[in-house]
Amino acid sequence: MAIIKVQKGTKDILPSEMPVWHFMEEKANEVFSKYGAKEIRTPIFEATELFARGVGDTTDIVNKEMYTFEKSERSLTLRPENTAGVVRAFIENGMHRLSAPVKLWYKGPMFRYERPQAGRQRQFHQVGVEVFGIKQPSADAEVILMAVNYLKALGLNDLSVELNSLGCPECRENFKTKLKAVIKQYLNELCPDCQSRYEKNPLRLLDCKVEECKAIYAKPEIQEVIQSDFICEDCANHFNELKSYLNTLGIKYEINKLLVRGLDYYNRTVFEIKSNNLGSQNAVCGGGRYDSLVKNLGGEDIPAIGFAMGMERLASLIGNKEEIKTKAFVVSNNMEEALKLTEELRQKGYSCEFDLTNKKFVKQLEKASKVAKYALILGEDELKAGEVTVKNLDTSEQKTVKREEIELI
Repeated sequence: MAIIKVQKGTKDILPSEMPVWHFMEEKANEVFSKYGAKEIRTPIFEATELFARGVGDTTDIVNKEMYTFEKSERSLTLRPENTAGVVRAFIENGMHRLSAPVKLWYKGPMFRYERPQAGRQRQFHQVGVEVFGIKQPSADAEVILMAVNYLKALGLNDLSVELNSLGCPECRENFKTKLKAVIKQYLNELCPDCQSRYEKNPLRLLDCKVEECKAIYAKPEIQEVIQSDFICEDCANHFNELKSYLNTLGIKYEINKLLVRGLDYYNRTVFEIKSNNLGSQNAVCGGGRYDSLVKNLGGEDIPAIGFAMGMERLASLIGNKEEIKTKAFVVSNNMEEALKLTEELRQKGYSCEFDLTNKKFVKQLEKASKVAKYALILGEDELKAGEVTVKNLDTSEQKTVKREEIELI
């Protein structure tokens, strides 16, 4: 009978890999909590309409990459990202009545049907933050600072921040008109996706990864439009204030006019953070402001900003973490007493194991040396005296103590 294997684009996270995942999750809770963010967990599947309205029906995610299925005549979708789900939870649970800002963070699996490649799977994991209720650029600065400090807490210190402002809907429309006008003559030379984006969402032309399209957008007359200061005075003031805050915080950044992000809901501030941890630049964080999304999904007119990070990519940059050894391993040929002592130690708060197959003493000690810091030897002499020999497997030092006096550092 053929072996059933893991599905293409998915991956088992094995016990040997878990220390780095626990590390990322613990640091997320530690860092984000300092900023007043509370963890939220939303369902893995939502109504398909949530993503069509939230992410945008002109995006590749909605058009090509979602896992959608019918159940009882309802269209459901495995979440391809979590901002829309968090916004839905914010609205549905009346969090707009809480004192602003409302800061939420999450972690968990997302699903997109795309070509699997290094660092990109069909089931992948993200950790992210969403902040609701503050329109001022102080929130933008704090969110970027939060992301930078989380990455630093993971040991990723060689970071670069890229910034752009997409402006508000009004000033963005003027930019789209100018962009379409200058690109029109090259329309037949663009890839099929860009030809579709030209009409539906011309801003996303700048996000194309096809080399031929990138070469066209690099032409001087197109770059002149891209590099122009198209945003209105209010948006420019917002962006300038943000840059001032980042300067005050000592966060180095570069302006990247090609940075538009791939989702429809962004406005004003967008940002990416890249890591040079492995010698080549890797985008590890993306985010921005989405002031209209809460209203678009049926809530009140509440501004918001957030970011997300791919945890698989973070794990690859951090590298493996050493597995935490079991504190103690009971070595004994008296199964009942071994079981009893093991449970006594667990009740004291120690991680502890014993040999379930009752192998010879030498084999048990070999096993203990591989998995534990201490071997607790319970031979005939120790049993008669009510004692245990405690052996430090790192230093080979050992001492015999009363059973009730066992202390493991």
